[in-house]
Amino acid sequence: MGTCVIVNAGEFTGLIEPICPDDLLIAADGGFAHLQRLGLTPDGVLGDFDSLGYVPENAKIFPVEKDDTDSMLAVRHGLKNGYDRFLLYGSLDGPRLDHTVANFQTLHFLADRGAEGWLVGTTYLATVIKNGSIHFDANAKGIISVFCIGKDAKGVTIQGLHYPLQNGTLTAGFPLGVSNHFTGNDAEISVKDGSLLILYDRKNGIPD
Repeated sequence: MGTCVIVNAGEFTGLIEPICPDDLLIAADGGFAHLQRLGLTPDGVLGDFDSLGYVPENAKIFPVEKDDTDSMLAVRHGLKNGYDRFLLYGSLDGPRLDHTVANFQTLHFLADRGAEGWLVGTTYLATVIKNGSIHFDANAKGIISVFCIGKDAKGVTIQGLHYPLQNGTLTAGFPLGVSNHFTGNDAEISVKDGSLLILYDRKNGIPD
C-alpha cells in the first residue's frame, strides 16, 4: 500500500516526493487551494472550511466545534482505509502555533497505532518514533533535535551525531536533545520505552 498524503492549510513549498497511483491524496480544508495550484485532484476533501472560506464540490463537511482538527480527521480517514505511512504538508509552518503543536500530537497518535507519520515543512521535517529507531546516512547535514513526547523516554541512544547519548532518559520537562548536529557519519536514534519527536532539515529528506 502507498502513502496517505494530507495537504493542510499552512505554508506549502511543494511536494517532497511524487504522488504515486496507490497513494491516498486528501485535502484538509485550505489544503485544497494548494492542490489546485499544483493541478492535482485529491481523492477526498474534508474539514470545517473555516480556512478555505468556501466548500468545494463533493467535500465532506464537519462542524467547526469538534474534537478533531482537520488534520486529525484526515489521519483517521487514512487509517480507516488501511494506510500506515503518512505525509502531512502545510502542517508545520502555519500562522497558528497551537495547530503546529496539535500536529506534533497527531504524529504521536500515529506512532501509538504503529503508523509512520511526517510533517513536511518549508525548511524542516518532523516525525515521532515509538519503541524503535530511525537511521540517517552519512550524507545528512545540518541540525537535528530530539525531544521526549509523552511519558519519559527511556533507553535513548544517539549514535553518529555531534552529541551522543547511550541508554539515557529524555523527559518532557527538559530539552536535552535540542540542537544536535550531523557529522558526516551514519547516525541512528533509538528509544527502548517511550516516544521521541525528531525535527531536522528538510533537505535531508525522509530516511529509507
